Amino acid sequence: MQYYLLADTVQPCTQEQISAGTGCQYAAVLTTAEWAVQRDRFDMGIELEPDTADIHNTKAEVNYDSLTGSFRIPDRENIGTRDFRFAFALDEKGIVFIDDSGKAEQMIDEIRRKKRWRSPSLERFLYDFLEQIVEGDLRIMERYEDELNKIEDAILEENDEGDLGRVIEIHNDIRRLLVHYEQVIDMAQEFEENENGFFNEDNLRYIHLFMNLMARRYDSASSLRDHTMQVRDLHHAQLEVRQNRIMTLLTVITTIFMPLTLIAGWYGMNFRYMPELEWQHGYPIVILVSIAVVVFCLILFKKKKWL
Repeated sequence: MQYYLLADTVQPCTQEQISAGTGCQYAAVLTTAEWAVQRDRFDMGIELEPDTADIHNTKAEVNYDSLTGSFRIPDRENIGTRDFRFAFALDEKGIVFIDDSGKAEQMIDEIRRKKRWRSPSLERFLYDFLEQIVEGDLRIMERYEDELNKIEDAILEENDEGDLGRVIEIHNDIRRLLVHYEQVIDMAQEFEENENGFFNEDNLRYIHLFMNLMARRYDSASSLRDHTMQVRDLHHAQLEVRQNRIMTLLTVITTIFMPLTLIAGWYGMNFRYMPELEWQHGYPIVILVSIAVVVFCLILFKKKKWL
């Protein structure tokens, strides 16, 4: 278990320092087993028994003496298959994370290493904590955007169909991020409501700032999702163009050989009184007529821009 005082920085401390009432709000990280033993010391009046396997989304719920909820954070290194899940409970004195994954402690350590506050508060800590969740998302989206641009260029090349499978993977990752963003925005709105009055009204501006940040991230992800759909549509359009070209070529070839087939069928009947059968130059004449028919068809199709 880890305890922190929210002073000008996040300062590691002991549980006794928190209980002694230093005037500072706190943050704590406990495992599920530690929470089961220690929860009465936090005096939040709840029977929260988190089960990591039962956490399906990011949310916040208002209780009589506390505000509880859970985090389900997609792993940015593997958005499609892995996520971090932990619960939390907070009141006006501080916040407790119940986490067996180590993700919450890692995020707090990052804040402790990078942040120093003039006016420390639980609201400012929550802003920095929530910001950690989406901190690297713009870089991820930029990388996806570059990939999509390369795939789009490849599709436009006549000899390359592009990697449609990768486009679908990116689309699915962005869709999961959008669902996650919606849940985080709902949580921030619950904080903003401040139904229990745990937050200082002046400090609610940090929640407003975070909601504005999430709105921008959501818009960026939505635009990227639309881009994946455009690339997918472009891929299908290019396939249709190529299929149409093939069908046009086959139609032209078939049309050219139809008169030749007629000539071959006609003179293949071998009727007894067909005068051409006795002509000395009948065979080369038929060859010349066939060549003339082919040349005429090619000129006609070229003029009609069918070739």
